[in-house]
Amino acid sequence: MATDVEVIAELRATVMRTDLERLGRYDEHRVRQRLRDSFSTQHTSIITIDGELVGCVTVRPSEGRQWLEHFYLAPHCQGQGLGSGVLRTLLERTDAQGVTLGLNVLRGSVARRLYERHGFVVEAQDPIDVIMVRPPGAASMREPEPAVARWPRPGTRGRLLRP
Repeated sequence: MATDVEVIAELRATVMRTDLERLGRYDEHRVRQRLRDSFSTQHTSIITIDGELVGCVTVRPSEGRQWLEHFYLAPHCQGQGLGSGVLRTLLERTDAQGVTLGLNVLRGSVARRLYERHGFVVEAQDPIDVIMVRPPGAASMREPEPAVARWPRPGTRGRLLRP
């Protein structure tokens, strides 16, 4: 999995570019280096569909809670329910452990709506970042989900791969 770091650094740069540019914070080198500096193979799962790496997510223990970090999906996989499916899987795990899950999302990011639908609320914010938390068992907003919102998607062999 250590060899995946550069692939994931490129994925991060692609996924975050629009939001970072909007905030005046995009830097070609820094966007990749921040991932390299904080990447943990111990706490990261690779998301694959039919053997293709299409994303990743890190859930790391810290400060009495779990932190959701580095949740990136390839652009061609976004908007199809995959993120919701992966997030539901992670929330089932953290709920079973009885721990609060926290995350940091960039201000104005469309990803914030995904987290709010799954029971996350704002804990703190500044001009760049919004810190959100979800206590164990927090209610998610129930909306009718399209068929593709199942994980793995019908007709695919999607997996969250642990190192």
